[in-house]
Amino acid sequence: MPESSKFKAGYVALIGAPNAGKSTLLNHLLGQKISITSRKPQTTRHRILGIKTLDNAQIIYVDTPGMHLGGKKALNKYLNKTADVSMLGVDVVVWLKDDLSWYAVDVAILKKLKQVGVPVVLAFNKIDKIKNKEDLLPVLQEISLQHDFRSIIPISALTGKQLPEFEDLILNLLPECDQLYPEDQVTDRSERFMAAEIIREKLTRRLGQELPHALSVSIDQFKVEKGIARIYAHIWVERDGQKKIVVGPKGAGLKDVGMKARIDLEKMLDTKVYLNLWVKVKKSWSESERELISLGYTDS
Repeated sequence: MPESSKFKAGYVALIGAPNAGKSTLLNHLLGQKISITSRKPQTTRHRILGIKTLDNAQIIYVDTPGMHLGGKKALNKYLNKTADVSMLGVDVVVWLKDDLSWYAVDVAILKKLKQVGVPVVLAFNKIDKIKNKEDLLPVLQEISLQHDFRSIIPISALTGKQLPEFEDLILNLLPECDQLYPEDQVTDRSERFMAAEIIREKLTRRLGQELPHALSVSIDQFKVEKGIARIYAHIWVERDGQKKIVVGPKGAGLKDVGMKARIDLEKMLDTKVYLNLWVKVKKSWSESERELISLGYTDS
């Protein structure tokens, strides 16, 4: 439990390389799905707040896109900029690292952490996948020499191992502050935004590496009437060949995505859902700042 009995509140940025487990961690800490997840790197494309209200504290977790090197497309620049901006104005930064090896992106992340001016916690994630736990200690000792971390803690976002200890650690670092959001609010994102993310998650999981970054979703209509939510959405790709992949033979791919998305949407909205999906081509959208803005990439 936090050291102080007074109410605490603050923002906690979750940063790290792609696929480090930031969204899985956020969802587990909140006990419900806020950020979409998949095995594909850079599934998270937007800054998303996950708000957890306790009796004596409110933690506002900030999920961010994975920091990565290279990538000259406008989308890559947008993702990195969004991650960087998400560290501004927060009270704590948590760096999720999930690999025993050391990479160039880790060096770049450390360089940014030295400039944040707030406590930094290193959470070494996915310890459930490390067969020989003795391999972890020397790695953590080496990393501890690279930065003045407030704390270093091994966790598993997937299994929940050490997450209560992780949360207590975060609570002790938050400032005394009045509650910042209503206690029943769990995110800053609208149902319309969440609907687009759920559809994109199902597409990403189905297609794997076939469409690395050339896919986006926009909601054209979202209305709830007479006990049913009617959602009309566009799936955007960059080439005709990609459209064929998304649609699949005789429309089977799009039908599967729609069915799985509808199941999650009905859980989220607690009502029946009619979902209509169209696939359209917008050539080279990931390379154009103007097209990114038109598709809702405006976080940063």
